[in-house]
Amino acid sequence: MPDRDELAAFASELADAARKVILPYWRKPLAVEEKDEPDRAIAASPVTEADRNTERALRDLIESRYPEHGIFGEEFDAVREDAEWVWVLDPIDGTKSFITGKPLFGTLIACLHHGTPVVGVIDQCVLDERWVGVVGRGTQLNGRPCTTAGGLPSLKDALLYATTPEMFRAGFEASRFGALSAMVKRALFGADCYAYALLASGFGTHLVVEADLGLYDYCALVPVVQGAGGVITDWQGLPLTLQRHKAGGSKGRVVAAADANLHGQAVQVLSGGPASEAAADLWLARLAPPAWLAPFAWLPPLVGVAALALIAVRRAS
Repeated sequence: MPDRDELAAFASELADAARKVILPYWRKPLAVEEKDEPDRAIAASPVTEADRNTERALRDLIESRYPEHGIFGEEFDAVREDAEWVWVLDPIDGTKSFITGKPLFGTLIACLHHGTPVVGVIDQCVLDERWVGVVGRGTQLNGRPCTTAGGLPSLKDALLYATTPEMFRAGFEASRFGALSAMVKRALFGADCYAYALLASGFGTHLVVEADLGLYDYCALVPVVQGAGGVITDWQGLPLTLQRHKAGGSKGRVVAAADANLHGQAVQVLSGGPASEAAADLWLARLAPPAWLAPFAWLPPLVGVAALALIAVRRAS
């Protein structure tokens, strides 16, 4: 059975291989396709040749070194996902950043033991930054130990990151995130996986809260954040595991905090409980117009345009 240090070294080899595939595409003309994901809050996401070729390269290396291990990746079907050891891959987390030339994307590589992340890598190849987290061993940034900036007494002093407000579904998710955002010092957006790396490094990020994530989006983050002294769970405060993902328990909702105190305060706001979630969704459903009004959906915009035209005419006269 491989030990965690061996697996962490191999994960770094995978990150090296990913860099060789990704960097030639960086800030070059690149065809972009849209993946249709109707069951997610953001129903379409971009994918490129760089994403697919990187994941193929990583899968080939894993199959060669550990043919009995499972692989769960973003771009291709899972294999042996019930194996004792499973690798979870996101070749380019933050493809929207990648295709627009913003160096906040990252390659995410995780190794799970019996469904629990024990090794994680966040690799930012353009900035030459690599975070390697090993549960029980700590987290390193480019070979040096790093720790979170814990110690804040309350949420009111915390800086919060999320990739985009669009990732929170209307109703429960949006209301809970809105409530938490109102309690922190400042809410910031647009960092993808890099926000978790900043949190693990103690560079001033105290919380990262997201929703609508896939397994490949968060598994690598778990050892990195935990190894740096932070806490990362779902919104109920429960572990992020392969089993909970398959059972639909975590629902793609993640909260990472610099320490247990902030995490506890954030979870108290985010969790709400099943009754709270059901009530929020019922309230949202009641706001929806009845089906018989669907053919007339064009009327409000038309009325608005007419009103603006009338105002313009009156001002002109």
